[in-house]
Amino acid sequence: MRTSLALALATALSTTTAQVYQGFNYGSVFTDNAPVTQQDYENQFNTARQLQGTSGFTSARLFTTIQAGTTNSPISAIPAAIATNTQLLLGIFLSSTDEAFENEQAALRSAISQYGQAFVDLVIGISVGSEDLYRISPTGIENMSNPGEGPDAVVRRINAVRSTISGTAMSGKPVGHVDTWTAYVNSSNSAVIDACDFIGTDAYPYFQNTQANSIENGESLFFDAYNATVAVSGGKPVWITETGWPVSGPTSNQAVPSLENAQTYWDRVGCRVFGQVPTFWYTLQDSFPNTPSPSFGVVGTTLSTTPLYDLSCPADTSSSSSAEASPESTSLPSRTPDSSSEPAGPAGPEVPTTPSGPATTTPSVAPSIPNTAPTVETVMVYTTITTCPVTYTSGTETMTSMTTSAAVVTSTHGNTLATVTTPPAPPSPSSPAGSCPADLSGDFEFPHLIVPVDQSHPDNAANTGFNGHFSPTISTIFNFDLPYSYAGRTCSLVFLFPQRESLQTSNYTLSGTGGIDVTRLLAPADSATTFNNQPAVNTTVGSVPDLQAGNSYTLGSGICFAGARIGYKVSATGSLDLNYFQDYNPAPIGLYVT
Repeated sequence: MRTSLALALATALSTTTAQVYQGFNYGSVFTDNAPVTQQDYENQFNTARQLQGTSGFTSARLFTTIQAGTTNSPISAIPAAIATNTQLLLGIFLSSTDEAFENEQAALRSAISQYGQAFVDLVIGISVGSEDLYRISPTGIENMSNPGEGPDAVVRRINAVRSTISGTAMSGKPVGHVDTWTAYVNSSNSAVIDACDFIGTDAYPYFQNTQANSIENGESLFFDAYNATVAVSGGKPVWITETGWPVSGPTSNQAVPSLENAQTYWDRVGCRVFGQVPTFWYTLQDSFPNTPSPSFGVVGTTLSTTPLYDLSCPADTSSSSSAEASPESTSLPSRTPDSSSEPAGPAGPEVPTTPSGPATTTPSVAPSIPNTAPTVETVMVYTTITTCPVTYTSGTETMTSMTTSAAVVTSTHGNTLATVTTPPAPPSPSSPAGSCPADLSGDFEFPHLIVPVDQSHPDNAANTGFNGHFSPTISTIFNFDLPYSYAGRTCSLVFLFPQRESLQTSNYTLSGTGGIDVTRLLAPADSATTFNNQPAVNTTVGSVPDLQAGNSYTLGSGICFAGARIGYKVSATGSLDLNYFQDYNPAPIGLYVT
């Protein structure tokens, strides 16, 4: 189904310039590692400008300022851009050595000196680094990405580039960074956002292979990722620096590469952002002379203005393919900004050592679906599972078993809901605390909107956030969008609460004693929800009388509310005060549907 752009997109647009740039990503080498020459770049830029079915592809994003095969000579894309009047988002490659970074700087200084104002006039911004923060994250390390950079190093190098262009004709050009949205919503990286003039975000639903990532869900997966970045951007412009759908390659969970699916993604995502927000598609051509797997090029091995699939935008899309747009004219049909509470999921392909191709990808969230919940009530089962398993050996395999306690909570069709009152069993003494965080195996959904409501400030709308907070005065509402593909399945609502020492990308504060009560609401929340206007309670789901770190809790199980947006409210009991950053990796913490 087709969704519209989120309100967060319109908010971001209000900070952009009057010209909205549109183009492709361009590497410095071909797939056989041969350097891309000036003539090659001119051919590619002219092809992009004349692609059948499109208009306005007059900008180019680069990954490096250095010409391939040289130490620090300016990249040949610069004179090619001057010859073809192509605007440039320059790239400074990081995640290497200090010497390599200084070579990037030297190439930039040489380009300013050599090409002068003709070059400067075409530069729309400078991106210092690409997915460096992602590559040092647990997910990036797991996917064997190239070495990354921490936030302090990225900020230091952003400032170094600003110093380099200060006092030159390039002074005042916006300097930013490109990374995955998962990196941006991690508060430990907030200094990078603060240091940027603009934020470039990369999102590829194709690589979200732990979630329902079929082409039918691609549009909402992308916009949820974009919205999550906007939510933490502090009002700074958020540019789309990489996205696309492969035309060939392996199936990634439910995502199937094909010409048909690539065209669908172009129609539903590209056509809705072209001319609305600066966008750099991945990619024009990535299959010369050899075809990679997966391959994202809109043209094949032979460079041609005839694309592999129809690039003309359907008449019912909200945007045109024009690169000129006024921020005041971006009143698109809006969708409630359902920012994911925690960015999580797999990464994309390994980034090549030479900054020449696609960076890794961003995980996203579930599709946008109707706001009405089905009326069917199901039997709910409350189960408490200790986080740390008892380990034993069977033959040559090490097996694990979970200690559980359970009680049945019946449906509300004429029956009385029973609340479990027995506390969870403590972890086995043989299992060290923090050594075995809860596991989210198989498909799972994390919240797409998290809204705290505060009884002490009953009319205050806290907007979307990334923290769950349960205290004597504060409850938190979580929205989940459950895919239609879940029809006929059994879903469970779980709360995972690992030991603090298990966490690497999250944290929490905990005081007092008590537990949590969880209810399902008659309607989902939105960014304007307050304590006074919050939706009424539909039914009680379950409760945890004594919440203890080191445990995971299954609050309820039943037939999935497939195709619905469901709101759950979590409230504290006793004197409990828990405030945590919802995070799935590497030790999941928070509320999920499995």
